[in-house]
Amino acid sequence: MANNTSMTYRHSIGSTTYTFADLRDLLAKATPPRSGDRLAGIAADTAEQMVAARMALADLPLKQFLTEAVIPYEHDEVTRLIVDTHDAAAFAPIASLTVGGFRDWLLSDAATPDVLTALATGVTPEMAAAVSKLMRNQDLILAAKKCEVVTRFRNTIGLRGHMSVRLQPNHPFDDLRGIAASTLDGLMLGAGDACIGINPASDDPAVLGQLVRMLDDVIVKLGIPTQGCVLTHVTTSIDLIAQGAPVDLVFQSIAGTEMANTSFGIDLALLKQAHDAGLSLKRGTVGDNVMYFETGQGSALSANAHHGVDQQTLEARAYAVARAFSPLLVNSVVGFIGPEYLYDGKEIIRAGLEDHFCGKLVGLPLGVDVCYTNHAEADQDDMDNLLTLLGTAGVNFIMGVPGADDVMLNYQSTSFHDALYLRDLLGLKRAPEFDAWLVQAGLTREDGRPLGADHLADFAARLAFAI
Repeated sequence: MANNTSMTYRHSIGSTTYTFADLRDLLAKATPPRSGDRLAGIAADTAEQMVAARMALADLPLKQFLTEAVIPYEHDEVTRLIVDTHDAAAFAPIASLTVGGFRDWLLSDAATPDVLTALATGVTPEMAAAVSKLMRNQDLILAAKKCEVVTRFRNTIGLRGHMSVRLQPNHPFDDLRGIAASTLDGLMLGAGDACIGINPASDDPAVLGQLVRMLDDVIVKLGIPTQGCVLTHVTTSIDLIAQGAPVDLVFQSIAGTEMANTSFGIDLALLKQAHDAGLSLKRGTVGDNVMYFETGQGSALSANAHHGVDQQTLEARAYAVARAFSPLLVNSVVGFIGPEYLYDGKEIIRAGLEDHFCGKLVGLPLGVDVCYTNHAEADQDDMDNLLTLLGTAGVNFIMGVPGADDVMLNYQSTSFHDALYLRDLLGLKRAPEFDAWLVQAGLTREDGRPLGADHLADFAARLAFAI
């Protein structure tokens, strides 16, 4: 069991010896540069100090993460979850490795997809974060590509050679006609197999119930093998389920510390209640993964709940929370919080690859919202780069937003056409059940490519009837 005994770590470069107060400090100083850690005052002061931290980290035995907690066990329920659920048997094959040795092993032929699947519950989030800090971007891509995490509700997501899309038809006034227009646009361009997920502008339960029923009507009347989700707080979803609303996926934003989750109005007990409520409806047809979680580097820092831990390690700790509830989807909204946490395109790209790798390594169905805010030093070319890199890394799903511009959340993401680009470039398929439905509905050819506008009028009429 992890305890509160901290070690001091040192590494010399030339005549200079760098000292790191504890594991938390070592991880922070080893992290690639990002504005959030600089804002928190925990980043390396110089490039040389960062290299020294990485060299000290490379020599650190993985077993050390089982004896030294970055946040004390007795003060944080996320730490307790990580420690109490650690699978020692799964960890055994890598127990003798250092962090640097673990990196080398992950990139070797010994780390096959089946071996990595068996290993997942033996890797703590801090181990995943630590090894990622030693990896180049290409290392993160190659290692993540080996990790296959498959989940199911009304279709099968995460199969090798497949990539799904969340159809995100947000509207600033929750107008049903506006949402319907965006939904039609996305479906006709082959998006929506991850889910049709609405970020509501309102928190009025009556409005939210209307949105839930609308999604259910569309999915049922058109026979779409997908799932709907209204991304509201879990307490609202629990209430809607109690009222008999047709809730498919239960959504919640989560973070990597108990204090940050408290700022979201949740704890592990509430998430279990929400998970149980979602399961009680038995709405899945091919599986029972009912949870959808979103995360993002910097969320704990923005809540002043980071405990001096770097934002990437805390992001990985959020994955332990998600893993406890067998989610269908976990999504790093990588550039959404803003340049205070990830300053520019380079930092966003690096963070997106880290998040995807760490999530997959610990056994999660990771997708990434490839995105940025309008005041960040980034543009759509940066997002094209990250999108392409994540496609090669085997990302489970991305976002599909009309025109890549979310008019409700006011940020830039990826479009339905961006998903078509990536599928065409890399030969990626949709969820198999959804691909079959698109052909049956007359929306795509057998090869998955969209049909022309002349073939879509009948479908548009049927969608209008469903709504």
